[in-house]
Amino acid sequence: MGTNEGDCRVVVVGAGAGGTLVATHLVTALSSRFRVELVDPDPATGRGPAYSTTDERHLLNVPASGMSAFPRDPEHFLRWLRRHHDPGFQPHDFAPRAVFGRYVESLLTTAAEFPGNARLVRRHAEVVDIAGSGTGFVVELADGERVEARAVVLATGSRPGTHWAPEELATDPRLVADPWTQGIPEDGDVLMLGSGLTMVDLAISADRPGRTVHVVSRTDAVPQRHVLPTTPPVPPPPGVTRVQGVDRLRSTLLRHVEETVASTGDWRAAIDGLRPVTAQLWRGLPEADKRRFLAEDARTWDVHRHRMAPATHARFEAVASSGRLQRHRGTIAAVRASEESLHVTLDDGTELAVAAVVNCTGPVGSIAADPLLTRLARAGLVRPGPAGLGIDTSDDGRVLGTLPETRPFLAIGSLRRGNLWESTAMPEIREQAYDVARVVTRSLHGESRRRPVDPYGLTLSTHRRAARRYNAALGRLLRLQDGVEEGLTEAVAADPGFVQAHAALALLGHEWGATTHWRASLRAAHRAASERHLDDRESSFLDAVTTRLRSDEPTGAAALLRHVRLFPRDALAVSVAVPTVAFGGLTSGSQTAELVESLGRSYGDDWWYAGQLAFVRQDQERWGEAEELSSYALSVEPSSGHAVHARAHVFYETGEHAAGLSWLDEWIRTRGPEANHRSHFSWHAALHELMQDDVEAVRRRYHRELAPSVVGGSRVVVDSGALLWRGRVTGTWTDDLPVGEVRAAAPREWLAAPPTPFAAMHGAVLLAADGDAAALAGLARHASRSEDPVFRDVVAPLCAGLVSVVEERWDVAAATLARVVATMDPLGGSKAQREVVEDTLVHALAMAGRGAEAATVLDARLSRRSSALDARRRAVVVGASAGTSTGRVSR
Repeated sequence: MGTNEGDCRVVVVGAGAGGTLVATHLVTALSSRFRVELVDPDPATGRGPAYSTTDERHLLNVPASGMSAFPRDPEHFLRWLRRHHDPGFQPHDFAPRAVFGRYVESLLTTAAEFPGNARLVRRHAEVVDIAGSGTGFVVELADGERVEARAVVLATGSRPGTHWAPEELATDPRLVADPWTQGIPEDGDVLMLGSGLTMVDLAISADRPGRTVHVVSRTDAVPQRHVLPTTPPVPPPPGVTRVQGVDRLRSTLLRHVEETVASTGDWRAAIDGLRPVTAQLWRGLPEADKRRFLAEDARTWDVHRHRMAPATHARFEAVASSGRLQRHRGTIAAVRASEESLHVTLDDGTELAVAAVVNCTGPVGSIAADPLLTRLARAGLVRPGPAGLGIDTSDDGRVLGTLPETRPFLAIGSLRRGNLWESTAMPEIREQAYDVARVVTRSLHGESRRRPVDPYGLTLSTHRRAARRYNAALGRLLRLQDGVEEGLTEAVAADPGFVQAHAALALLGHEWGATTHWRASLRAAHRAASERHLDDRESSFLDAVTTRLRSDEPTGAAALLRHVRLFPRDALAVSVAVPTVAFGGLTSGSQTAELVESLGRSYGDDWWYAGQLAFVRQDQERWGEAEELSSYALSVEPSSGHAVHARAHVFYETGEHAAGLSWLDEWIRTRGPEANHRSHFSWHAALHELMQDDVEAVRRRYHRELAPSVVGGSRVVVDSGALLWRGRVTGTWTDDLPVGEVRAAAPREWLAAPPTPFAAMHGAVLLAADGDAAALAGLARHASRSEDPVFRDVVAPLCAGLVSVVEERWDVAAATLARVVATMDPLGGSKAQREVVEDTLVHALAMAGRGAEAATVLDARLSRRSSALDARRRAVVVGASAGTSTGRVSR
């Protein structure tokens, strides 16, 4: 290169929506010493074929809520609409496509106006060649000018093709080859070849009295319509990404759609739920099956996946019902041109005389359709993508060819369709634009190699050796295995500046009840962050962890939940947010269900997510679904602790105590030695033994698997202490109860100032088991002063009720605990864990001589599941009640 200017220049080829968004991110991310050149001969910016229309009747086919240009700000477009287009615009409304084009252009204009940002140059020119030069590129324009650049981004999209046109038509000016740049005649009938969304818009525009619009397509399939209100997406069937071959995949998806229609009445929910796994399904097909899908299934997929706005559908139906639109199934066989008309013969013999033939077949995805790509392919800079679609790219958008990986040459949009299949809609484009701009920015700042990623593709700002150790620790966390903190400690030893690992250690130390090292880990994270350029997810995680650890419970919970909403594939953060074996969670009840179900759009049929969803389904008493999900997760990862946990609850809640105990004991024997929080699985096994009224088995398991000699930390409270109290209030273990040793091993703050309501419930239960009314009263005072309403409204009354139990004021205890039982869902954890409060209520009612009321509580439980223990207790309280009423038994 003749100068150094090219070292500070990025060229983005293509100024449609994708290229404009890439340029916007680059202009914002780079300083004023850099130049971003956006090159495209089109006079407009940010529009391309999709948004170049000026007809306000042409609407987006995605509601405004799904069209934000920024992945982490889903309401950005909606706010812009209300400010610049219509103050009353609603999230479910469909905006005009022309308005969206103005929106995209405005983003770049705004970014370019800020003086500290990179300089923007908009070149209205055509790129005819790109060549490597030194460590950069030379971009050649049609006028002969050569532009030096350090990085190049291809955002050219795909061009419409007319290979289908007979020779006589191909050379006739009455062929409208590109309807977005060529006009359709005002008079005379027209023929539109193709029946997709382009045809729908053009048919609406071309419609007028006295004209017939003929639509010709091979399948006669037109896009389906959106229905409002929308049905929430239904997660894909478990294991769908492991289905082999297009035939089995087709039958699996058809069955999924049928089941979704049966359960929701709307097939759209099934199609929308496939979005997170679409690329994985496509990549999993062999090359021959990809081509079969294109030939046999692609059209069916497109008309169901890419739907019309309701208003567009109504307009299209109005044209059709007027008789001015006629649909023909077939292809064009021949064309004869006369001075007055084009005489078109279809392959079924139908003859039509039209003023124009309009190409609505859509863009051609092959390299051969684009002169620039053809030239680059000859030079080896690009190669065809899978199934001949677009060009071959890596996961982060780098173009695969003869150039080394360190050379920043990237692509976005439909060019990546061969690798991703779905790569043209805004949800995909905005993620690609952000990711591609990030790769380019790092390259310009001297970072030539890709940063490693975690199992869900999230960037880790460290070297590969430390990343491997972090990922191993994360894998153990997701499987609920021991060694998580040790693995994270090894990661920061390998890289003391590894911010994510330090922050993870801080968060887990805090949530798991440690009282010392998490503060040091948080300080280390901030020291490292001041010296390292972090990914935005890592910055968000550090901010959320800091707020969580340094503020009150509601503020900290809100911060972490916001991070999860912005970065739903941050599985470590999700693990803390959702109530599990390991964590009390930041949500409860329907909030937990809403959170986990919303994550389906990001995880698809991932085994870890399947285990999380299985737990939600069992909590919703959808036992069959919970069993299917947990079985699938265990088939992929036999050590999946979340799936085991969910399945244990299914066995318990359905009363399958013998089968559940047998299965769980086998898992504890084979996989349990590696399991973190293994005591909770032992607690579940003991619960089965308790429900079978096998008191000696409960005692043996406690001493073998739940005593403080083998259990420590918070688990000694949640599992060991809760089991002992349950034994006492159910009358199954009343003598030599080893409460003292459990209390001595318990984390002190869990008994005096617990970090969460879930911890407080278990701390209170342990204090009750130890008969410490004074400590319970102190915990009640602490809870009543909390800013968290769950502490004030649930934990404080629970402590008061337990004080009454310890002091044997049974009627007062029963009245207080009855109110707590009705409102305790926000405590978190599972129903089986919160049931200890219900057991205490039954005990208080029985001791108060109110056996009929105690029996009513037990009847409700027995109606859900069998239990020898509860049946015996019911018989005892009913008998005691009868004895009291006849005077045979006195209190």
